[in-house]
Amino acid sequence: MFNREMQKLGEERSVIRELFEYGNERKRLLGEENVFDFSLGNPSVPAPACVGGEIARLLAEVPPERLHGYTSAPGLPEARRAIADHLRAIGGRADPGLVYLTCGASASLTIALHALCNAGDEVIVIAPFFPEYRIFIEGAGAKLVSVKADETFHLDLQAIGRAINGRTKAVIVNSPNNPTGAVYGEEELSALASVLRAAGKVRGEPVYLLADEPYRELTYGSKAPCISALYEHTVVCYSFSKSLSLPGERIGYIAVSPSCAGAEALFAAVAGAGRRLGFVCAPALFQRVVMKCLGRTADLEAYRQNRDLLYGALTQYGYECVPPEGAFYLFVKSPQPDAKAFSERAKKYELLLVPSDSFGIGGYVRISYCVARETIERSLSAFQKLIGEYRG
Repeated sequence: MFNREMQKLGEERSVIRELFEYGNERKRLLGEENVFDFSLGNPSVPAPACVGGEIARLLAEVPPERLHGYTSAPGLPEARRAIADHLRAIGGRADPGLVYLTCGASASLTIALHALCNAGDEVIVIAPFFPEYRIFIEGAGAKLVSVKADETFHLDLQAIGRAINGRTKAVIVNSPNNPTGAVYGEEELSALASVLRAAGKVRGEPVYLLADEPYRELTYGSKAPCISALYEHTVVCYSFSKSLSLPGERIGYIAVSPSCAGAEALFAAVAGAGRRLGFVCAPALFQRVVMKCLGRTADLEAYRQNRDLLYGALTQYGYECVPPEGAFYLFVKSPQPDAKAFSERAKKYELLLVPSDSFGIGGYVRISYCVARETIERSLSAFQKLIGEYRG
């Protein structure tokens, strides 16, 4: 027989992917311009010029056997050095010997959780949270413990403190946040660090902080601080998918802070987890590309304009939403308690909105606005008609 647990995961796709596939079929039937797909966080803004320029240079100057050959398991030494230098330059703590190149943020989180967790450990996440956290945490033999954010989707520090116990291994913090767009400020994260230090003293061992940062650069006015500068036991999990508009290239990294308790042993566990999971040697071409594009981003102004257009229109129509400070999602309150039913009703207008239930709370939908501006403009009348069904 097959592994039933794996079979179930394969048969029950995430709600986000289910909507995405539904949208592909609707686009085939109706034409792409007639379907308003806000399901995936799939950047529509082109990669910055440095990406294409570096690819062209590498193809012209580097022999194929070097360009496409295996790298060291943790990544090219020069790429690891460049990433550590960049993290230090923006205020973080980093050491090239503690950087591990990965196949995107999902691989970063999966490897880091397998490195940290033993069977029966607990990992705290802040609800609403990226649904795949549950898969990653449970796959590492640990238990997900959900702590609800406050009414503005920022950290409820008292609730986090109450949730920590002798089995807590780590807390995952995702800022800028998917799905809410919240950006945790320096004062807020420093207060979280104090909570974790106090818990560590009581426990006699640290609570690690997993900083899930694929949206680090995507902010609108407020800056996302370097978490590793604020808390010593931090492991950064990063992806270039959003900043450089490279989601399909699957390139990211893990950076264990050199101030982590047992940093070298933890990095050895990261390397071992990468080996166990089959994640050694991230894509070689893009290791070389990203090391030359550190600190660069796609045109983030396009996302700001999309946010302002969509948030302004929806709130004018009567939808309720906390204004996002970063990332590229609106987290909109459903006009009926059952967000799944609302999402189904939205399909009548070819609006594909992700219900919040799998994000750990009910009553909301996530709208990904990293789409072409024209898609948002064409969708507005559909949003207005949809809310009209409830207001009328």
